[in-house]
Amino acid sequence: MDLSPAALIASLLVSSAGFGLFLYGRKQDRIPQLLAGLVMMGCPYFVPGALGIWGVGTATTLALVAALRQNM
Repeated sequence: MDLSPAALIASLLVSSAGFGLFLYGRKQDRIPQLLAGLVMMGCPYFVPGALGIWGVGTATTLALVAALRQNM
C-alpha cells in the first residue's frame, strides 16, 4: 500500500463511494451495486498508487453503469 498523500486521498474517496454503493446495494437488494461497492472498497488494499486506484474506481463505475443499462 502506497502512503503518499495522493494515494491516501484517492483511497479515501474511492472507498467512501464504494461504501455508499455497498450500503445502497445491501438495503435495496441490488447485487450490481453491492458487488461494485465491495470492489471499490477493496481495491486500495491491492492496487498501488493513486492512478491505479482511480483507474479501478473508474472502471468499476463504468462496469456498473453498463450492467444497469442491461437491466441486471
